[in-house]
Amino acid sequence: MKHAVSCLLAVLLLYGHWSPVAAEGPPAEPLLSDQAEPPEEFFLDEEEEVRAFDPIEPFNRGVFWFNDKFYFYLLKPVARAYRVVPEPARVSVSNFFSNLYTPQRFVNSLLQFRFRDGAGELFRFVMNSTIGILGLFDPARTVAGISRKDEDFGQTLGRFGAGGGFYMVWPFFGPTNLRDGLGGLVDGFLDPVYYFDIKAWERFGIKALDTVNATSLDKDTYESIKEEALDPYVTIRNAYSQRREGLIRK
Repeated sequence: MKHAVSCLLAVLLLYGHWSPVAAEGPPAEPLLSDQAEPPEEFFLDEEEEVRAFDPIEPFNRGVFWFNDKFYFYLLKPVARAYRVVPEPARVSVSNFFSNLYTPQRFVNSLLQFRFRDGAGELFRFVMNSTIGILGLFDPARTVAGISRKDEDFGQTLGRFGAGGGFYMVWPFFGPTNLRDGLGGLVDGFLDPVYYFDIKAWERFGIKALDTVNATSLDKDTYESIKEEALDPYVTIRNAYSQRREGLIRK
């Protein structure tokens, strides 16, 4: 496993001067990832604003404070140092993880009876795993015009009428709610990394690489929110709730 990872990084660094396809976004939500401003197409109209049910706000604010310190004092500095890796190589790493997590998107598309999206995810996986060299590149999007369809079990539950439940903030993982938290546990069974015949610390290292790589590609979104928001906790809570509702309704 160590040799495989070393070879992968060597290949990425060697071909870092190439210009691979830009990633569509982080393949999986990194630490504090939902603190980023949601894409415009997932905003609801102002009159449809979603208000999060937050009965454990004091606890959530304490965890939010911890995550904030973790982000600024450890995650972000590591991600900035990691930017020594050429951006095209980091984009390819992001593409690789996006391809790796295809089972989560594929299964949830089928569970929502979105068979066309499921077929698209299967096609993307086959094409990107072969022509795209194990998912390092994304010819399915650039050549075939088939973009990734982000689906998870929290969205699946929401599409069948499950409410979000109460809002919560997890240490390291950031904002969620009861429905999405339970959905994340189910999605964990679809995570290929946990089926690799590797040690626990190696599995953790893969997840850490995914997180650091995704953070290195972020354009300081969280910092911008903190600078502009009167209460970053409330801003992020509302943005999370609105984004998730928008994903369910799309």
